[in-house]
Amino acid sequence: MKISRALISVSDKTGLVEFARQLVGMGVQILSTGGTSALLQKNDIPTTEISAFTGSPEILDGRVKTLHPKVHGGLLYVRDNPDHQAQADANGILPIDLVVVNLYPFEATIAKPGVTLEEAIENIDIGGPSMLRSAAKNYRSVTVVVDPTDYAKVLENMRDNDGATTFKLREQLGIKVFVTTSKYDGAIANYLDKEQEAASSLSLSLPCVARLRYGENPHQSAALYGSFDEHFQKLHGKELSYNNILDISAAAELIEEFDEPTVAILKHTNPCGVGSDSDLRAAWDKAFATDRQAPFGGIIITNRVLTEPLARAIGEIFSEVIIAPDFDPEARVLLQKKKNLRLIRKLSDLAHASSGEMIIRSVRGGVLEQSRDCSNELEGDLMAKVVTQRAPEEEELRAMLFAWRVVKQVKSNAIVYASADRTLGIGAGQMSRVDSSRIAVWKAKDAGLSLKGSAVGSDAFFPFPDGLIAAAEAGATCAIQPGGSVRDAEVIAAANERGMAMIFTGVRHFKH
Repeated sequence: MKISRALISVSDKTGLVEFARQLVGMGVQILSTGGTSALLQKNDIPTTEISAFTGSPEILDGRVKTLHPKVHGGLLYVRDNPDHQAQADANGILPIDLVVVNLYPFEATIAKPGVTLEEAIENIDIGGPSMLRSAAKNYRSVTVVVDPTDYAKVLENMRDNDGATTFKLREQLGIKVFVTTSKYDGAIANYLDKEQEAASSLSLSLPCVARLRYGENPHQSAALYGSFDEHFQKLHGKELSYNNILDISAAAELIEEFDEPTVAILKHTNPCGVGSDSDLRAAWDKAFATDRQAPFGGIIITNRVLTEPLARAIGEIFSEVIIAPDFDPEARVLLQKKKNLRLIRKLSDLAHASSGEMIIRSVRGGVLEQSRDCSNELEGDLMAKVVTQRAPEEEELRAMLFAWRVVKQVKSNAIVYASADRTLGIGAGQMSRVDSSRIAVWKAKDAGLSLKGSAVGSDAFFPFPDGLIAAAEAGATCAIQPGGSVRDAEVIAAANERGMAMIFTGVRHFKH
């Protein structure tokens, strides 16, 4: 059946006027509400107010306008069911063949600083989800559109089918509705849940982005859900694997710690080397010099457009993935000669993401949820946090800041030795902090890098003086750590005895 009547009620009016104009041009009657109706009429698009269609006025400040038998009956009655048709005729119910609805911006509202519970509640859409679900339930007869990006698809389908839509399209759009409303309800439930003193539940609904070839290992199945494709765009190479995706996410979090031009190399989500320089080729040299073995088959990321000189340098080793905000044409041509190399354009920046963003991790029998680690301790006056007799000199302070940015992204226990613009040695994931320090020192020695005059960063406090003493013996002249150990006084004394400068940030960065 041709689409003869459409109900349009949207918050996001992107592309709406032209869409509605095209519908009218195909002979479709438009029903609409409130602001949507006003916009269409302003643009000379004929529309019937929903209150005129139902014979009932909008009431309760617009809270009740589409919750009416003539609306939901027109959406829900089964067209080829004689009994339904008879009841529709008896009650003056006309078919509504197309529903175009997007919802009150609840998630955007609660993301605003200082939003009140009352404001959030007023942005809970009732009529919108009701119409969407009614239409989606009856997708065999009704076309339902919840996303403005689908307008063109619907119009094209109608043109190809003499004003009707195909069952396949209606089915796809109907499924999209239930994914959308489920996510919307989950966001409301999660917000209201956090407003209580004790959390009671967590709701998740994420679209499937891709079915992956396998998981961490070939015998494991895997899939990617959510909006990963809104943050990263694959420009070249094989399909991304489960491990690639984990590495890409870790690389993005690391590079977002730096504002200056920086190149970082990662392996199994851990940094192998990080370097900063106005010349990206020089930044690469600094990062690669930290560890010339581990980067083989690793992930490379930069926070600047990837240049041809950098591409040539990177091309000398085998890499799985290279990530950048963009690629110079010459660099892209050069790198695309490697058919298995994935080139990824980084589309978004979470450097200043809200700490309210959820980090979710599965555990046996459930999931853990926490806020993102968005601490900003480096933005304060770090010199006020010096705990030793000697304060760091300017170059030492820069080295401490560099080490601290990197150690935050290294798996615990984490130790990083650094100068002002590069890593010198990285120790990750050991059961003992001293062992992590020993590995970092060994890595630096193996790379031929001197730790004399370096800064050492530790993601958590040194529980005993031995870790700090080992750093001093390796050549470090300053240290940055959270503090908080019962033996802090002993650690500070050890630093003073060796003439070291030390800062206690007061913030721990465990990364398990």
